[in-house]
Amino acid sequence: MDWKIFLATFSAIFVAELADKTQLVGIGMSAKSGKPLAVWLGSVSAYIIVTAVSVLIGATLGKYIKPELIRFAGASIFIMIGILMFFGKI
Repeated sequence: MDWKIFLATFSAIFVAELADKTQLVGIGMSAKSGKPLAVWLGSVSAYIIVTAVSVLIGATLGKYIKPELIRFAGASIFIMIGILMFFGKI
């Protein structure tokens, strides 16, 4: 295993996910249901599947498209969504 890539990925995901809507949903579901273990298991299971799908898509795209282009496209979409949110269109 490449520990440098592992730690870089872990750090990026960990920081990006702090206090985002996913955590707010977990907090709300746990508070409402009173069953934190079930909420945790559901959250972890969903995140595993979402991450697996995104990694598979990235690996597939990486075979056909330059990584720089994928990064540029992702950044552009992220900026467009931010602008739309800023102006209340999303």
